[in-house]
Amino acid sequence: MKIVLQRVLDASVKIEDKIVGSIKNGYLILLGISDNDTKEDIEKAVQKISKMRIFSDENGKTNLSISDIKGEVLVVSQFTLYADCRKGNRPSFVNAGKPEHAEKMYEYFIEYSKDYFKKVENGIFGADMKVNLTNDGPFTIILE
Repeated sequence: MKIVLQRVLDASVKIEDKIVGSIKNGYLILLGISDNDTKEDIEKAVQKISKMRIFSDENGKTNLSISDIKGEVLVVSQFTLYADCRKGNRPSFVNAGKPEHAEKMYEYFIEYSKDYFKKVENGIFGADMKVNLTNDGPFTIILE
């Protein structure tokens, strides 16, 4: 599993000019799934994300978690996180999870997240999505 975690002031995802998910203060999570990822891996990742202290406290120190600030989460599937660009000029995506498995794990990530975050919104697996965000900081972390 590969995750790009972005602290945002707001984020939204559109499909065919219709907003299907939108949040305020919280995380935009770009989620890439491999065939080796399990429900247990997802549970560990969600728990880790919920406890990460990357929001500023009253002194400007990154001491607060998303739970502390009652932040929101937008989850977007992104198989391109598995791009292999070592050969040639066209990326290979052979390490990305097969769609059947990846979609199942993506949906599980969303459902499991609802127990940890105030609000969970999401894109649609496999859709052509347009993501808009205001990165806060910017503050971006990559988790594998």
